[in-house]
Amino acid sequence: MLTDPTFSDRVHGCLLGGALGDALGFAVETLDLESIRAAYGPAGLTSPTQLSGVFRFSDDTQLSLYTVDGLVDAIQWANEGVAADETACLWLAYLRWLATQGETPPSSAPVAPPRWIDAQTVLRHRRRPGAACLSGLRGGEMGTLSRPVNPEAKGSGTVMRSAPFGLVPHIPVEVADRLAMNAAALTHGHPAALHGAAVVAVLIHGIVRQGMSLREAVSAAVARAYTSNVPELAEFLETAVRLADDDGSPEQMSAALGGGWTADEALAIAVYAVLASEAAAGPEQHFRAAIALAINHDGDSDTTGSLAGNILGALYGRDGLPDSWAAALEGADVVTSMGRLLVDTTSAG
Repeated sequence: MLTDPTFSDRVHGCLLGGALGDALGFAVETLDLESIRAAYGPAGLTSPTQLSGVFRFSDDTQLSLYTVDGLVDAIQWANEGVAADETACLWLAYLRWLATQGETPPSSAPVAPPRWIDAQTVLRHRRRPGAACLSGLRGGEMGTLSRPVNPEAKGSGTVMRSAPFGLVPHIPVEVADRLAMNAAALTHGHPAALHGAAVVAVLIHGIVRQGMSLREAVSAAVARAYTSNVPELAEFLETAVRLADDDGSPEQMSAALGGGWTADEALAIAVYAVLASEAAAGPEQHFRAAIALAINHDGDSDTTGSLAGNILGALYGRDGLPDSWAAALEGADVVTSMGRLLVDTTSAG
């Protein structure tokens, strides 16, 4: 039986859990459920051992780690007694990520000094990055809540990188909420994408910083969704909870929640997955079952898998994750290093 995870355990669990869910989902992101079952059997893809290729994560984990780096950059300035604009630090981090994708950063944007993360070869691969993330950063203008770039973009590219905001210690949930929304506005402008990012931060903060149970954190997330001007965000989450409680099938989940291509759908599918599997025998079994539910559907399987992994990794900590999966993951050492950097930096102030 696991003891209560420490802050460090939860940080590492959240980041690595997200990367594991992302990687398993990335393998089937381009397949519909029928094709997944034809390739991997009636239960679908449930383990990296079923894969013949490299077990690798996508742009979702890349951007999550660059979110960590942007936050760390701002905290390092603060630790030195220098005030820093957190959103500007995140924008510079995302611009550095853009360069790793073979893109030329816009000439109108500031030149971002290189950092340790930029030299990690495993992150310098183009893994089907989202169109809004690319176009929002190519434009050379730092989006804000009052003037977001891509005002109609509501894709899942905001929610998949927002878990780190809920990990930052010594800040109230309202600040985590604001940081996530400001960062989302750098690439997306639709209210569902902006508020969806905040809901992810609230959910993770509830688990990691406030000691909430899974159900309590989901309830806090739903309550936050209801404060937005996006009715469908709260409605999708309520539907996800109801489907999980009613043992809804993957087919019913897809029919009710969509494919996860938008921020509200992706978050709802992840919530359904972690709740529908919570009767599992233990943390590792819960993680495995939730990721299987999160990725075996017609849709954005890497993002839904990543979010489910973030949530349960934060809940159970690093010891609740399958060691065999972590051993198989390409770049697991980089994920661990970024987690350690966040922990060390936030403990140094």
